[in-house]
Order: sequence, then structure tokens, then C-alpha cells
Amino acid sequence: LIQIISLDVSAPLLRTQGYVDGRWVSAASVFPVLDPATGKEIARVSDCGPAEAKQAVDAAYKAFHSWKQCTAKERSILLRKWFDLLTLHKEDLAKLITFESGKPIRESLGEIAYSASFLEWFSEEARRVYGDIVPSPAKDRKILLLKQPVGVASIITPWNFPSAMITRKVGAALAAGCTVVVKPAEDTPLSALALAELAEQAGIPAGVFNVVPCSREKTPAVGEVLCTDPLVAKISFTGSTATGKLLLKMAADTVKKASMELGGHAPFIVFDSADVDKAVAGAMASKFRNSGQTCVCSNRFLVQSGIHDRFMEKLGKAMDAELRVGHGSEPDTTQGPLINTRAAEKVVQQVSDAVSRGAKVLKGGKRLDGSFMEPTLLANVTTDMLCMKEETFGPLLPVIRSVRLLCSWN
Repeated sequence: LIQIISLDVSAPLLRTQGYVDGRWVSAASVFPVLDPATGKEIARVSDCGPAEAKQAVDAAYKAFHSWKQCTAKERSILLRKWFDLLTLHKEDLAKLITFESGKPIRESLGEIAYSASFLEWFSEEARRVYGDIVPSPAKDRKILLLKQPVGVASIITPWNFPSAMITRKVGAALAAGCTVVVKPAEDTPLSALALAELAEQAGIPAGVFNVVPCSREKTPAVGEVLCTDPLVAKISFTGSTATGKLLLKMAADTVKKASMELGGHAPFIVFDSADVDKAVAGAMASKFRNSGQTCVCSNRFLVQSGIHDRFMEKLGKAMDAELRVGHGSEPDTTQGPLINTRAAEKVVQQVSDAVSRGAKVLKGGKRLDGSFMEPTLLANVTTDMLCMKEETFGPLLPVIRSVRLLCSWN
């Protein structure tokens, strides 16, 4: 399916140790990071456990007492330097994303621009954390509101945006005066560690930004530390609803602040009155970005019967014309692999279930080598099928022909 392509980035950005208290730290063991397109090992990364997670929390707590005393201007300048370094190294950072997540290189370059934009934005917003004066009911008093950082924030991020999901959370936290411990997804730790290298180059003080990579096996234990340690004041998580529920339960005993961005099952609704060409273009952009592996990818397509046949015909042609499966580093690839074989198996299961219940495969439908999956178009879909009940996270586009569409349908 693809030729063997090797990762080529500048040595300082390819970090394989954890980053705690401004130091690169090794763990007792390592875990492999694989190129999902080839299944080949890219690197071996320190497999941090609860002990390293606790060290990172302690370092972040210690650093918080000095970081929160920095002026807004001082924090702003450091975030701006970090932004400048991301922009300077955008090509190498994009390669890391492509090789560890499978994302096409054009999308990876777009993610780095997106990732850097959060640091730029929060470098400016750091200077605008204003308080307020509130009118008092008593003549001899004034009410002064001050905004203060909450403390150490645990940042747990997914693999589908391994750089941008970190900077979006961390940029805001650091701008406010918080310190952070980042636990990146086990599939994509290299992007997080590259961000740590650039944070250090930017002059962000030791302990302010910590990264604790770990394997799938150690994730529950590390997550427990990050969600239960009393020195942690806030958790921010993007990922599955099931995992989010577990993290919230663990955070409840110490009443931590929590921000959860969990799974979804977004509908894409096409009425008879729609412009078919625009609807098809929207469906292509919404479904097949990152091979269907984004939080905002449409999963359920409901098309009114009067426009259904024209929509399906033009959609099939667009898929043939615009989608090309291959290694993400190849410039004309639009559909890279899924993140791992488990992800591909999930899509296959949804397709098989739909076909067994009467759905018809119009395009694709087959699993290719490794974790590659053909972009797939299903017709004759009904609401009792798995693909209508579960978030797919893959290049599967199931269409329900609807006689009537109600805006209240959910």
C-alpha cells in the first residue's frame, strides 16, 4: 500500500524522556511509539508511572508559588517566545504529528498553525486578566473582584490533535498563572515532548510545564494520581465519555474544578431545500478530515428523500475524486491510517453490523493493510444500527433516507 518512509526531524525536537521540573527524566521502562501507517517503531519513550506523576505534581505545585507572582507581562513575553519557536519549527513539528498519528502532512501543518495560534492568543490575553469593581449596597464599602490562578492543573489530552489540544489548554493555564502536568495519549507522546523542548528554549521556568508520557497499561495509575492528588486544583480532559466519567469520579473526593470535552455523535442534516453541491462539499469536509478522527466529525447523515438520490450520486463522485489513501507524509494523501488496529476493527464492526441489518455499501467498506480503512459510504441505513448509536471515529459515512426531518430529532 505504501513505501517505507522514515521520520527525519532535528535531534533536539525528538525527545523520548519525561519532562519534570525542568529536567529530562527516564523511567524504569520504555514503551514503543509506532507509525500507524506502517506499524514500524518510531521511538521508545520513558514509561512514566505514579511515582513520576507525583514528582511532576510536586514540581508544578512548588513552581506555582513563584509563577503566579510573575507579572502578566512577564508571562505574556514567555508565551510569545514559545509561539515564535513553534512557528520556526513548524515543518519538523508537523512531521512528528504525521508519523505518530498518521495525519496527512497538510493537515499536520494546519494543526501546528492552529496549535501556535493558541499560544499567540493567550500571550495577549495574559495581559487582560482584569478584575472589577462592583457597586456595593453599603455607602462606606467597595466590592473589589480579583482573578487569581487556581493552582496546578492536570492536562490529559487525546491523540487526534496531539499538539493543539495541549497548547489550547496549557496556553490558557499559563497565561492565568497556573502550572501544569500534561499526560499525553500513549499513541502520540512525541508531540508533547517536542512542545516541552520548545517551552524550555523559550525560557518557561522549571516546573511550570511538565510532561509525563506513559503506556496504555500505566495510564489508569497515572490518571489516578493526576485526578486525586490534593495538590492538583483542576483537571482538563478531552477524550471519551466513559473515561471522562471515571476521571470526574476520582476528582470528586477532593472537589477539583474540572473541564470535560467528551465524545459526541454529531448529525449532518440535509433538507430538500439544500444546495446539493454545498451539502456534498460540507459532508466531505466534515466527515473525512483526519480520516474521520476528530471530535466534530459528523457521524449520522440524515438526508430528506426528495434530495437523497442526487446527494448520494454527487457524494460518491466526490469521494472518488478527492480522497486518496496513503502515508501521511506523501503530499497528495488525504486519508491516512486510523490511529491503531483497534480503531480500524471498530469501523469494520460497524460496517458489518450495518450490512447485516440491511445497509448497502456504495463505496469502500474494506479494511486495508494495518490500520488503514477504505473511505466508506453506506445507504439504506436505519437507526437500529451500531453506526447510528456509537461515535465512529473513522471514515464511515452512513446515510439515512428520511421522508420527514424534524429539527427536534436527536
